[in-house]
Amino acid sequence: MEVSRQTRHFLADAYLSFVFWTVLTSLGLCIWYFPLWHMGISGYEVALFADMAPVLLGMPALRRILRRHRGLSAALSLAGIIAYATPNPERRLLGVTIGTAGAMLGLGSSLYEDRVSGTGRLDRSIQAWEAGLLLSVALRMFFQTNNPVWATMNEVNGGWNKTGIALGLLALADVVTRRSDEHAEVRAAKRSDLPTAAAATAQRRAAWVPTGLGFGALLFTLHSMYSDSAIIGRWSWDGYPSTGPAPVPWGGLVATALAGGFSVGHRLELATGMLWWSVASAGACAITLVPGWSGFAGGLVLAAYVGSVTRSILHAVARSPPGRTFFVGVLWYNILVLGHVWVVAYEFVPGGPLLRERTWVVMLATMLSLYAGVRAARASLVERPGGARHTAVVTAAGPRSDRRRARSVAWAAVVLGWGAMMMRLPAATRTPVPFHSPERLVTAAIWTVHFDLDNDMWLAENRIIDAVRDLEADVMGFLESDTERIIMGQRDWTQRVAEELGYYVDYGPSPRKHTWGCAMISKFPIVNSTHHLLPSPVGELACAIHATLDVHGRPVDVIISHNGQEENPLDRRLQTTELARIMRESQNPFIFTGYVVTKPHAENYNILYGGGRIHDIDPTDSDRWCQYIGYRGLKRVGYARVSRGTITDTEIQVGKFAVPQPGEDISAWAPSYKRVDEAHYAPEYHFPKVFRGKGVRGHFYHVFKEPRYFD
Repeated sequence: MEVSRQTRHFLADAYLSFVFWTVLTSLGLCIWYFPLWHMGISGYEVALFADMAPVLLGMPALRRILRRHRGLSAALSLAGIIAYATPNPERRLLGVTIGTAGAMLGLGSSLYEDRVSGTGRLDRSIQAWEAGLLLSVALRMFFQTNNPVWATMNEVNGGWNKTGIALGLLALADVVTRRSDEHAEVRAAKRSDLPTAAAATAQRRAAWVPTGLGFGALLFTLHSMYSDSAIIGRWSWDGYPSTGPAPVPWGGLVATALAGGFSVGHRLELATGMLWWSVASAGACAITLVPGWSGFAGGLVLAAYVGSVTRSILHAVARSPPGRTFFVGVLWYNILVLGHVWVVAYEFVPGGPLLRERTWVVMLATMLSLYAGVRAARASLVERPGGARHTAVVTAAGPRSDRRRARSVAWAAVVLGWGAMMMRLPAATRTPVPFHSPERLVTAAIWTVHFDLDNDMWLAENRIIDAVRDLEADVMGFLESDTERIIMGQRDWTQRVAEELGYYVDYGPSPRKHTWGCAMISKFPIVNSTHHLLPSPVGELACAIHATLDVHGRPVDVIISHNGQEENPLDRRLQTTELARIMRESQNPFIFTGYVVTKPHAENYNILYGGGRIHDIDPTDSDRWCQYIGYRGLKRVGYARVSRGTITDTEIQVGKFAVPQPGEDISAWAPSYKRVDEAHYAPEYHFPKVFRGKGVRGHFYHVFKEPRYFD
């Protein structure tokens, strides 16, 4: 009965730790909605500092309240997942802000209040925190990198919010009704291999400044690199032929490495040694600078290292003054988060150019802070009785049954994650089938998807999937698509699109390339793809994918691009010139789909189409400003513009082309500007009728109300 009770308590704590990681990873996503629509600082960014709540632990009265009412902070944390119930974005952000404050306060309280008992309660709290992270990662594997209880999820887009709240209430009830018998625990400790309370408190206090820096770096690394299994895979992605691990199934290695690190965290000499930190630093350098499997392997090494030092750093935090230590630690975490954003958002934030494209600076600061933290932990957690160095490690404290239970839950989460990978593998590896192959057609589209966060702050990939499916797009470019950052939720929404609809996917330039992202899905095999960082001497870094596809047996080149903003004319001219060069030098039929930011027939328009030797899909369409489609060596069949619905602020543009036979001379495929009636073509050539009239889900043919066809 005792074992069952302890197991129930641990599972409740692990679930509340899962809630911790849920609200922490959703806070940046909810904040991001507001500057995204303001195109700059919105004021709502102040919610980021909700995680500073543990500084209040410097107040003895508050510590006493939290010690007597352990369910208080847990109840506050649940506000972060209950927030989904309101459709209002501001109120949802408020709920997540309260939840984050409660979750961080609960973490700080449990570390501080459990530190001196010598009963192993501190280790149980740390192990539950680690297990909660692994449970979060495993669940996100099942849900294709989304957390189903985020406040940006609901019943419509696949959320399991009510289930998450129900489990949270059960865990809260366990905490509130839990029998507290510290004397019994101490007696049990004396009968076990634990040190007594006196021995446990014989450890020296940790140096609180380096301990705080180490804690901030630890929290930042776990959040920014390992809160989802796809992150380091996308960091190391560099195009086709495939240069790195696909998220499915190789994301399972991330959870495995992290769990392995957690499992050896009690080995102080290993975890806090200079040699192990040096190896981890090499791994950090690799994931920051090296593409492909080598970079991914470096990320796995770093995962194992961060997992192994977690227990030591948290023990050192517990033995430091709580208010001051958490002030330093969480403030440093927030600075690293801002730096992690500033490297790509430098155009829109104060002091941005100081960190422009300098992810390596953020990583260097993180690794140095981790080193400071683990050295402080090593100094405080090693006993020196009689002046002799003794390597009795406090982080190994706790009954063996506690350690077995924690490891069982952690590795069960890893097994569940691998199970999710195996379940998804058939869909992730099946061969895509193009639409209308007998007619040798290719339908290409472009859409700026606003980071998969819709106009009402809900994740939108389910509606993106519906729109792509109804359009019958063979090749589609997505702009503003890189969501593998803290402010976008650290997720890879392209996985779900590719798996559910059957596409090859090129995620585009990796997050370490400092762009807002451009991605491509294709029904045709991607023979080769090159990721370009277009010239951007003044403003934000622009990106492009140049891919060669095997389209009905004929190589066809495609460009997906996103140029800079209107405020930077030099950048846009240089970027357009570079795109024109790439297209001009290609000998294959070509399709251009991109975000150019120019009026039709203006200077940059002429550079793109004239300099690139491509044809505008419809030169008479004078309503365009951002998105354009061009082509060469193909027969233009049709062109349509589809309204955005409530998913983003930009429409979908789509072109339909016929592809020449292999070996056929494409020089004869000169463009014709003759408009024809839809009946000129067989039904297989027509655009989908579902978007006519009022359309479906807010998507309908607009601007010219119906598709245009050309002979």
